[in-house]
Amino acid sequence: MDIEALRIFVEVADAGGVSPAARRLNLSKSIVSRRLVRLEEELGVQLVARTTRGAALTEAGETFRDHAARAFAEIDEARETMLPAGDLHGRLRVAAPLSFGPTHFAPVLAQMALLHPRLHIHTCYTDRFVDLIAEGFDCGIRVGTLEDSYLIAKRIGPIFGKCVASPSYINARGSPETLDDLLSHEALMQGTEPWQFMDGDKVITLRPNGRFKADNGVALVDAAIAGLGIARVPDGLINHHIASGALVPVLTRFPPPPAGVYVVRPPSPFRSRKIRVLTDMLIASFDHMPKDADSARLPE
Repeated sequence: MDIEALRIFVEVADAGGVSPAARRLNLSKSIVSRRLVRLEEELGVQLVARTTRGAALTEAGETFRDHAARAFAEIDEARETMLPAGDLHGRLRVAAPLSFGPTHFAPVLAQMALLHPRLHIHTCYTDRFVDLIAEGFDCGIRVGTLEDSYLIAKRIGPIFGKCVASPSYINARGSPETLDDLLSHEALMQGTEPWQFMDGDKVITLRPNGRFKADNGVALVDAAIAGLGIARVPDGLINHHIASGALVPVLTRFPPPPAGVYVVRPPSPFRSRKIRVLTDMLIASFDHMPKDADSARLPE
């Protein structure tokens, strides 16, 4: 049985159609269709029911999909073990945040590509939520507090943040001294998410108000510098602005709880060596940072 045909079938099943699977695989639709038909002929069953809206798995396809995914993962892992020690090949698709990705994670991915010349790394930088399975990513790098999900996550390291505002905003509105004071200020937010703060060992949750929202941390920092309100953002985005005087920390007695950086991947009993290597390299990048709570942050 053609192992590449198994991979194509799994992509069609997960993408919901031949066209999106072809885009993921960087193949023509005709090639994907021919390989899929050939696999169905070899098995003697229809795996995918073609419709005008895409493709849906038949009952046989539903049953075969997990077996095909496991078989491909095992053979791919076997291929990697036969390569020269430490060598990687194939493709690794990674979803990374736009706010941190290009400055904080791209150097690690570039170093990985240098160390493994047979490996193709495709990275998508975006702050929107990425459905790893539906969009065909091998893994994602996520920053913050993870919501409960079906994904398998590995924590890479800690990330710290604080509330900041511009000197012009503080001159006009004053600096909040208590968490209750924050409720009367303009908050710069990504959505309607609650903000959490540490009061000693206790976590306090507030829902601030504000008229300026953005789905990107850098945009929130720019809004804070412009004097639009108070932003609660990671240190890696604001340390140099604090050093220059463009931003001033506020509510320093009530820091946000430490969050984390994670590598997440779709559920599977097999974790490819490519993902293991990327995870180890990211962990190593954090291991080289200072360990005290005030400085254990993403590198500048």
